[in-house]
Amino acid sequence: MRVLRRGDTGPEVAEIRSMLSALELLPSSNETNGNGSHFDLQVEHAVRAFQQQRGLITDGVVGPATYRALRGSTYHLGSRPLAYLVSSPVHGDDVFALQERLTELGYDAGRPDGGFGPQTERALKNFQRDYGLVVDGICGPATVRALRQLSPRARGGRPVFLREQEHLRRSGPRLRGKRIVIDPGHGGSDLGVSVAGVHESAIVWDLARRLEGRMKATGMEALISRGPDHSPSELQRAQFANEAGADLFLSLHCDGNRSPRAQGVASFHFGTGNGTTSTVGELLAGYIQRELAARTGMLDCRTHPKTWDIFTRTRCPAVRMEIGYLTNEEDRKRLSDPAFRDVVAEGILIAVKRLYLLGENDQPTGTFTFADVLAHELLKAE
Repeated sequence: MRVLRRGDTGPEVAEIRSMLSALELLPSSNETNGNGSHFDLQVEHAVRAFQQQRGLITDGVVGPATYRALRGSTYHLGSRPLAYLVSSPVHGDDVFALQERLTELGYDAGRPDGGFGPQTERALKNFQRDYGLVVDGICGPATVRALRQLSPRARGGRPVFLREQEHLRRSGPRLRGKRIVIDPGHGGSDLGVSVAGVHESAIVWDLARRLEGRMKATGMEALISRGPDHSPSELQRAQFANEAGADLFLSLHCDGNRSPRAQGVASFHFGTGNGTTSTVGELLAGYIQRELAARTGMLDCRTHPKTWDIFTRTRCPAVRMEIGYLTNEEDRKRLSDPAFRDVVAEGILIAVKRLYLLGENDQPTGTFTFADVLAHELLKAE
């Protein structure tokens, strides 16, 4: 479908309005005064409200991700058969409910992201096998009935994230051998936010190289997701991390805003906003946010749960950082300074170290140095 925004008309807009009405975010069609196929300001506000609820980019525009989420919201578990289809992946609230239910019953369906993938299929087949059902990987009426009859072993879809936490604990406090994918946003002809000759793609590429050097000095395996002349899609970036067997995925970005007053640093992790969140991702986002705010003096715009593809498609904990607004003169000036980017790179590295320390032998926020990290790694080696 085409991207829809305020001012558009036609049957596709009518469909959007109908789905928003079903979610009680928009008056029903018989209350629209003849505007049933018009994308007006009221529709834009409803789209923004939906996007905010679902952890999507809140821009009031119906692109592929928002449309997929809207379509998915029309389904509930049992309203249609569910299966893993490689050529036409199935998404929806019913898939999300299936994933959470399987997880509650002790089956590893992976991250509950509303997409029926191979891991969800494996979990469903294991469930069908254990409970004497036809093992076909299809969630039909009989499987739904069995899912509803059984008592869960846990609530809230948390076990998958507890496994993340346990993997973190077992990996130990040393950085050596940890494999990190550093993902500088945009690239190639996609410059990202560009103001006064300063380009987001160039800023985050340089920052990625500085972070890569520091990580390698500690013995970490640091991999950059793209070259300076390439701009992979979010799916390609996630696939790169998955194929590399990454322990963590760090996505680097700057921001922009119509208002030149907008400024500061924010961090994002996987989370649906209803309590389902990547435990390790949330923890790392918090460490990064506190370190960068303390070291740079930038406005602390806090951490936020999101369901962006970069989070739902990566199998490891992932964090995205929006480091400053290039549309803000002060932020832009600071980000243009290589010495400042060194401070940011060190802050991110320290945050990763804090994550693996799990609170042991730690120091107050903003005081841990790169030299301290190297000394800690050397001490542990001995």
